Amino acid sequence: MAIRIKTRWHRSKRAGVRNRGPKTPAELASVIAFNLWKISQEVFRRMEKEGFRFREDVQVTALITEFIAYLSHIVDRMLYPRFDDTQRAEFMNSLVRMLAETMAENQRELLGPGDYMNPFIAAINERFDQYAECSYDEASGPSYEMTRGLAQKISELMQATDDRWVLEQVMDIEAPEAVKMLRRLVQDVVGLK
Repeated sequence: MAIRIKTRWHRSKRAGVRNRGPKTPAELASVIAFNLWKISQEVFRRMEKEGFRFREDVQVTALITEFIAYLSHIVDRMLYPRFDDTQRAEFMNSLVRMLAETMAENQRELLGPGDYMNPFIAAINERFDQYAECSYDEASGPSYEMTRGLAQKISELMQATDDRWVLEQVMDIEAPEAVKMLRRLVQDVVGLK
């Protein structure tokens, strides 16, 4: 994946402006959310470039939602051993809220007025429940079962386009690349090594 991710804050050179210390979980979440959105959009662009057909904007937003849920869950798993429950809750609530606002704004532009935040958050919560049943290892990342769950959901939403290789594309190429970028992003932003 050839996208540029933002992992640093700009230092102000104005007189009197000082570094105010460590970032809050909500501030860290804003950087992760911004880049997670970019990674998920890039997955769509790559799949489209590879010849996968998206007949409707609803399919595109569904694909992006699925990747956001998958990647957000991985972020939660990465933070679990390092953040206390309060910090992690603040971080994850901020992350999902920011992503929901971005998704709602984009859907309003594409599809017109409507309530897009609540269905998005419901979808994220549903996927979190499903992915919670799957294992995750810090060294190797998400389990085969977790990635297979993502690929299956995307394959189901792409059935109308008759693309037979969606499952393989997601499992073998898109998900591993997205996870690789995400892990680097979280390590750089949150300071995990």
